[in-house]
Amino acid sequence: MTDRDSTSERHAVVVGGGIAGVTAALRLADAGLRVTLLENRPRLGGLAFSFRRGELTVDNGQHVYLRCCTAYRWFLDRVDGARLAPLQPRLDVPVLDAAHPGGPRLGRLRRTALPVPLHLAASLAGYPHLSLAERVAVGRAAFALKGLDPADPALDGVDFATWLRRHGQSARAVEALWDLVGVATLNATAPNASMALAAMVFRTGLLSDPGAADIGWARVPLGELHDTLARKALDTAGVRTELRTRVSEVTRADDGRWNVTAGAGRLTADAVVLAVPQREAHSLLPEGALDEPDRLLAIGTAPILNLHVIYDRPVLRRPFFAALGSPVQWVFDRTDASGMAAEGSGGDGGGRRAGQYLALSQSAAEAEIDTPVSVLRERYLPELERLLPATRGAGVRDFFVTRERTATFAPAPGVGRLRPAARTNAPGLFLAGSWTATGWPATMEGAVRSGLSAAGAALAALGRRHEHPLEEAA
Repeated sequence: MTDRDSTSERHAVVVGGGIAGVTAALRLADAGLRVTLLENRPRLGGLAFSFRRGELTVDNGQHVYLRCCTAYRWFLDRVDGARLAPLQPRLDVPVLDAAHPGGPRLGRLRRTALPVPLHLAASLAGYPHLSLAERVAVGRAAFALKGLDPADPALDGVDFATWLRRHGQSARAVEALWDLVGVATLNATAPNASMALAAMVFRTGLLSDPGAADIGWARVPLGELHDTLARKALDTAGVRTELRTRVSEVTRADDGRWNVTAGAGRLTADAVVLAVPQREAHSLLPEGALDEPDRLLAIGTAPILNLHVIYDRPVLRRPFFAALGSPVQWVFDRTDASGMAAEGSGGDGGGRRAGQYLALSQSAAEAEIDTPVSVLRERYLPELERLLPATRGAGVRDFFVTRERTATFAPAPGVGRLRPAARTNAPGLFLAGSWTATGWPATMEGAVRSGLSAAGAALAALGRRHEHPLEEAA
């Protein structure tokens, strides 16, 4: 491979084919660079992927996004996948309280078209899982949140639980509202979450625009979006994608360019984007690239546990719900997306009887991430029977578990000062990944934003004119 010196032939190498790396590669290629994307796995998509289990296509975990996730929505458009991951017309979250004395009690978090904060007023006023006094206190805390600046460094050192206590939030309010949202978006309970990140989530998602928190999720396997369609978009853009390719070294060449050693070969690049987890980035960074590189090792990780239950009949009429008073957190119907709906017509004519596939997403799962499947089955199937009476007469065809022990970076107080910017001290070397300084927690949105930032910094360093695709960052 020969790299010529003309601007039109500038070469960029992106290390890592997760959402951040794919984003960076697409942006660099769109700006006219020759781009090579190297990924160690046999697929793209990072930790948002699918695999086959028998006749089913299974996501490793349930991923959702919100209408305010403008970067991820750009990504979906860029890979021609927006139609496959539509948004709710309006926020509507069913919340089942399993501990209610009269049996599971349903509440809903819904919005209207009224301006912020009135868009949630009616839902909060009628939310049955909180007392009147707790609802009033929640409203006051929401107004206080709206006045915070998530970029204030002082907030990074405070935990969310301390702030909630100072603002009159009861333990029940934390469980039934703040952690209901916060655990799913931050992957941490309030005592373990940076106030800066919590403020960012609630201000942006609930207090910025009436439709900001409308929920979207893939109606197809994640692999179709983040691997199949992403690979097609990369190919169309002219990106050379190399899978099953491990990068072992990134070094500065004598001419100021970069040598990337991958397998038995070596690439020369004008710009390199490391879009890999923080520990892998630390191992690849050349000396002096960051002032304090060991800060990357201080960024902790947090697990997510996913439980998959296949019933022999339909047991849930809603696409998803959240739970209170139970170890169950969020439950999604993945029947259609997995291909299970096509197994049979449900009649008695010899075809296999139609069933339903439920996926339980359990965030902040440190206590259960290594629990044996048999123990999880004994714990969670009875909980589903408490929440969903229709499961009590249903047969369980399959119960299996997927575990992501390092699913996200830990959003602990103080993490903000550890997260590096896209640009390093080494000219031509850039960082991407949801763990970098995006201002967002570890979400698909944060991953895309990091890829855009890294690509933008690389293009600026190479003197390439470019426009940021997000209006608010243009």
